[in-house]
Amino acid sequence: MEQAAGLVTVYRSMDETAKCDCETIVQLLTDEGISATMLDDECPGVLNGCFEVQVAQESAARAEELIAANPLPDDLEEVDDASELDMETIYHSEGSTTAEFEAMSVKSVLESNGLAAMIVGDSVLPNFPFEVRVAREHADRARELMAEALRSGPAAADEAELESERGMTEIPAQHLSD
Repeated sequence: MEQAAGLVTVYRSMDETAKCDCETIVQLLTDEGISATMLDDECPGVLNGCFEVQVAQESAARAEELIAANPLPDDLEEVDDASELDMETIYHSEGSTTAEFEAMSVKSVLESNGLAAMIVGDSVLPNFPFEVRVAREHADRARELMAEALRSGPAAADEAELESERGMTEIPAQHLSD
């Protein structure tokens, strides 16, 4: 991107951290002996809401190499690869008109018993499968809860719902306004 006075834009951002990021890049380039200028949207040619870092044309290639070799802190993604965080699929439903509903039901049963669960699937594309996943350490318990729910059947679900509704009517009035 050619700019006035032979300057070239080597970095542009309009993220919420754009100003700070550009200041960091200017400092990096300056430390490496490259003269860099930061511009904001009050400068001619800079898009509204943007910040840019510009350098001389002859320094552009080196500046871009330095920027690529020194990612900004918010560009780094820290991933904890501990096996305790692995998720295990405990329910899989092939794509159908009821697949999402089935997965949500399984998730509800697990969460009502204190197990965190997540659904993987896309309601925009219901012809793809839905899965329910839990932390690997809770997979056996989740399977037990699902088997118990299947054995109990719909009658138990209706009874649990009625019990839940009865419990709601017994809440003292002073707690309802909170």
